[in-house]
Formats: sequence, C-alpha cells, structure tokens
Amino acid sequence: MIDRPLRACAGMLAGAAFALGTFAAPASAEQFINVLTGGTSGVYYPLGAAIAKIYSDNIPGVKTQVQSTKASVENINLIARGRGEIGFALGDSVKAAAEGDKEAGFPQKVEKLRAIAAIYPNYVQIVASKASGITDLAGLKGKALSVGAPASGTELNARAIFKAAGMSYDDLGKTEYLPFAESVELIKNRQLDATLQSAGLGVASIRDLASTQPIQVVAVPAEIAEKLGAPFQAAEIPAGTYEGQDKAVPTLAITNILVTSSDVPDEIAYQMTKQLFEHLDVLKAAHNAGKAIDPKKAAKNLPVPLHPGAERYYKEAGLL
Repeated sequence: MIDRPLRACAGMLAGAAFALGTFAAPASAEQFINVLTGGTSGVYYPLGAAIAKIYSDNIPGVKTQVQSTKASVENINLIARGRGEIGFALGDSVKAAAEGDKEAGFPQKVEKLRAIAAIYPNYVQIVASKASGITDLAGLKGKALSVGAPASGTELNARAIFKAAGMSYDDLGKTEYLPFAESVELIKNRQLDATLQSAGLGVASIRDLASTQPIQVVAVPAEIAEKLGAPFQAAEIPAGTYEGQDKAVPTLAITNILVTSSDVPDEIAYQMTKQLFEHLDVLKAAHNAGKAIDPKKAAKNLPVPLHPGAERYYKEAGLL
C-alpha cells in the first residue's frame, strides 16, 4: 500500500525534473568573434573595427572584439592557436604560413588556415624625409630606415624587396623594426630618414608625416615585381595620395586576405562572409581602402583553401 504512492511520487518528481530540463535549459553559448588587425595607425585596425561592428549588429548571438596586433604573421599564428576567429594578413604571409616558411615566422605548416576573402591591395610605400635626399632604393644605402615590426608582413615585404634589388639590411646605416606610427615620430624627430610601410593607400601614419614636413615617396621599379613574381605585382601610388606628392610613383602591390581557421563553425564563417559583403558601405566609410574591396575578386587566386562556410556564400551569390 505504501509502495505504490512512493512510486507515483517518484514519477511526478522525474516528470518535473524533465520539464525543468526542457524549459529552463540555457540558450546556446554566445559565439565570440575576435577580429585580429594591426597597429592602430594602419589600415587593418579601422577596417577591423568596422567588421566587428557589422558582425555584432547583424549576426544574432555574437559578441565581437577588435585586437590590435603586429599584423599578418602574428594574426596567422594567433588564429592557428585558436585565439582569433578572423584576421587580416598579407598574401605572401598567408602563402608562407601554408608552406611552413621558418624564416617568415612559421616553423610548421599552418594546416588549419582558411580564407574568408581576398580584399584590398597593400601598396609598399617607402617614404623619406625630403631633407634625407633619398629618391630611389639605392639612395637608402647608409641611411636609417624602419622596416616595420619584427617578422610582420611589412617586414617580410622589406626583406623580399631588398633581396630582389641586390641589397640587404647590412647596406643601411641603421635598421629599425618599428610600427608605422612610431616610425613616423622618429622621422619627425630627425632620428630616422625613411620608413617602409605596406598598407592601403592613404595610410594615416604617412598622411600625418606629410602634413608636418616635405616628404619623398621612393620609387620601387616594376622589375622588382617581375623578379619576385606572385603574389607581388607592379602598381603605382597615384599623384596626390599624400600632401606634396605631385607625381605618381611606381611601387609593388600585394593582396590582403581575411583568414580564419577550419575550427570556426561553418555557419559562423558563412555569416562572417555574407555580412561582410552585404555591408561594404560600412567598410568604405571606415577607410578609403574599403572602396577597393571587390566581391567578384574575393574568392580568386588565394594561397589557402576557402573555408567551407565562405565557399557556401560565394556559391549562393553566384561568385564562385
């Protein structure tokens, strides 16, 4: 007589527990997207901040963060360690990571590296103070030059250009490994003659320098691009890009790529790609370089595979 009500009571408790489990279970965990950029005076950072806003505003359940870094190489290594969901990187750095180039900062192949999109081109911009007398690559010999943060994408570009020109850092009077803004400050203080910056046209650091003193944009001839080959290509910095620059200057260009990891869920990678291209106006407003992002070119000539989520977007949009 006692056993039956106890069993009934136990059944009621189990049912209640099941109901609580069904209706009080927490929602799925919030997805975190860390956007890896570069120095705050470069182009990566303002575009990264715009991308973070696009994602937080348009992808439900997503929380974003913008992280300032030493750019390409550090971004790729952070993604490889699961410390970022999307990051900016130069095409040659992405290629070096896929191949496991030790000298470039990748002791092993970064097997999980995937592409979201090829975006705008970086232009190698070598800028000297007018007072330095530097007008060409040979003129850098014996002078003080900042080549970018150590093992950054910019610094890898500097090494490649010097090698193709038959030069090395040993030819310089002084080599500094500094981010863009710090390089400019040293030129202002006459502690540095020139800076090499790989960035989108109209980068804030060089605009700042040009507004304070006469500058010389140093030519990088087309034959350097021919020697280096893909992903480098001949390009030019149009006249008027910087104050006092009255002529177009030949240089090199290399495509920037938004990269991610194969560990990022397909749906998140899909949304990151989709929202990026559906809100290009936000990127164009954030920096002039955003105007060069072309969806028709975004899935082409990539040194690493597309993330399956990104590939799904391009196929849906008829771009692949």
